[in-house]
Amino acid sequence: MSIWYNHVRTRIRLKALVDNYRLIRTRATNPAPVIKSDAYGHGLPEAAAALFAAGARTMAAGTVGEAAVLKDTVPEVEVISLLGPLDTADYACVCERDIVAFVGSTEQLLLLEEAARLAGTTVRVALKFDTGMARLGFAVDEAAGVADTLDGLEHVRATMACSHLATADDPGQAEYAQEQGGRFARILKALHARGLDVRASLANSGAIFGHPALHHDLQRPGIALYGANPFHGTPWEAKGHGLQPAMQVSSRLVQIRTIPAGQSVSYGRTFTAPAEMRIGIVAVGYADNYSRGLSAKAQMLIHGKRVPVLGRVCMQLTAVDLSHVPEAAAGDEIFMLGGAGPAAISAEELAGWWGTITYEVFCLLGQNPREYVD
Repeated sequence: MSIWYNHVRTRIRLKALVDNYRLIRTRATNPAPVIKSDAYGHGLPEAAAALFAAGARTMAAGTVGEAAVLKDTVPEVEVISLLGPLDTADYACVCERDIVAFVGSTEQLLLLEEAARLAGTTVRVALKFDTGMARLGFAVDEAAGVADTLDGLEHVRATMACSHLATADDPGQAEYAQEQGGRFARILKALHARGLDVRASLANSGAIFGHPALHHDLQRPGIALYGANPFHGTPWEAKGHGLQPAMQVSSRLVQIRTIPAGQSVSYGRTFTAPAEMRIGIVAVGYADNYSRGLSAKAQMLIHGKRVPVLGRVCMQLTAVDLSHVPEAAAGDEIFMLGGAGPAAISAEELAGWWGTITYEVFCLLGQNPREYVD
């Protein structure tokens, strides 16, 4: 949480998070929940504690700093840092806190060796290979060279080999996911031939539900944990059925007014009332991470009914059309995400209006004050 000055409330249902984890366990034999970026806006300490209680014994954070917080929260858990060490303090922290760090360069291995020597310990690493994302990681043909480097190190032990899929959530690009899987298999063969007994991890949420052949030893569910179907809107949508949203976000109506025909609403006069109409002013705006890009596109939910956003979203206020909700009154709760009943606003819908993905919806709206309802 970083926003403290508003009337927006983000409510997290930890039971839904746990139920999603249990559903994932019916598809994957050894899922390690990914709770990076403050658990995608759901709260790292709270999510970690709930998942540990549900049986998770390996979890992944993003930065080394996040991994240290995760280790403080659930000391018994094997903690992975997906970004790995990026500066001097990170290298020392990995050694001190027994964090399994992703490493994708020889320089990182050598710096970890020195840090571990100074700390008088041995560190475990996950070898990160780039099989098609073109981000971090060793190249596919570097596997033998990585093994050579590890042979010369006394304080670094490789326990995992990992990569990341670029298109696992896109049925139209399933072939590319399989190509990455083939490259990863060749890497594992090379490492095993050199005597490296490493666990393999490739599958993200999309692969867990859509590519069982790519599961390997450890799976890394992320977005599915939080209730978003990785195949929403695709021919594979049914593969992700059963996931429950864990986040809902609401604010309140601060004023209701009736405006005459011809009256424009908000900055830029992008909306003009075609007839006399009843509008509500909601205490939410782009300062609360409710994007200005939602202007005249999004809907909110009040008393179980959808109401459209009128005109431009402002810094801390947004107008909605209450013409068909006569029971609405100032002070009423109004939902930007979630809500009760069949008209509840899904993260996928909100992301569509926003022009983004559910990941960003959760990460940004989750920075508002949070409450845990179960």
